[in-house]
Amino acid sequence: MIVGIPKGLLYYKYNPFLFTFFTELGANVVVSEDTNKNILDLGVKHCVDEACLPIKIFHGHVASIKNKCELMVIPRVMQLEKNEYICPKFCGLPEMVLNSIAGMPPAITEPIYAYSKNSLYKWAKTAGKYVTSDIFKIRRAFKCAYEVQSQHRTGINSNQHDIKIALVGHPYNVYDNFSNMNLAAKLDKLGISVETMEFTNDFLINMEINNLYKRPFWTYARENYGFAINAVKEKRFDGIIYISSFNCGIDSIIIELIKDKIGNFPLLILKLDEHTGEAGIDTRIEAFSDMLERRTKHESNIPTNG
Repeated sequence: MIVGIPKGLLYYKYNPFLFTFFTELGANVVVSEDTNKNILDLGVKHCVDEACLPIKIFHGHVASIKNKCELMVIPRVMQLEKNEYICPKFCGLPEMVLNSIAGMPPAITEPIYAYSKNSLYKWAKTAGKYVTSDIFKIRRAFKCAYEVQSQHRTGINSNQHDIKIALVGHPYNVYDNFSNMNLAAKLDKLGISVETMEFTNDFLINMEINNLYKRPFWTYARENYGFAINAVKEKRFDGIIYISSFNCGIDSIIIELIKDKIGNFPLLILKLDEHTGEAGIDTRIEAFSDMLERRTKHESNIPTNG
């Protein structure tokens, strides 16, 4: 059995689990390439126009390996934390893909509730039966995959420069270097260090959420808001860069809430879409870098507008 795993969306955080689980079941695993122009073009070709960039890119990853595997994994991620949900487009992702791309192999589309080990195991039992009927083998594969995932760490925390920013956004925007045009490396060249949400304690993130009138339904909305507000309060950062996708409804709300809370603290919002020209992003981060440098080195953190 050859199992295909698209390298898009939450693959960046949970790839050790998926790869280990299916490998331990005895399947051969095919993972799509890193995102590139060909995969983006495939995604734009096969996906509906109204979808956001990460969803289009996921379609491209699927299309690039659909003829190389006998079974496709299309994660329908519903919950990572109890009483919270992921983006609504994740709920219907399998239907979007299977109705948009012709000639698809059979796919694993069962919903994933991953807020506890037991809830995730329910998905593993169902998914594993696509590969083997041996329940003991499925259980061993799950235990091994869960342990590997538990030891996996993501995040960026560089400290080599005097200026440091909090890099906020959904993981598929922060860690897909093609879609964000290698933003972290560009900032490093401009003399700016970067820290991502993974290095802020959940307790501190939830403290900021508790100050909102209503708790967000969405896990990454909660994390992005809490991280950004805590970053301003802790005074460890000189600015915030929020990477968002054009058409992201959740970000359109969370960004406004952040702007309302942080006052004149430096915030740059970068909207990603299918355009691949880098001049626009380069110009904006260079201007942001110049502004941060003036504030930190020449104006004692006083806003340039007085």
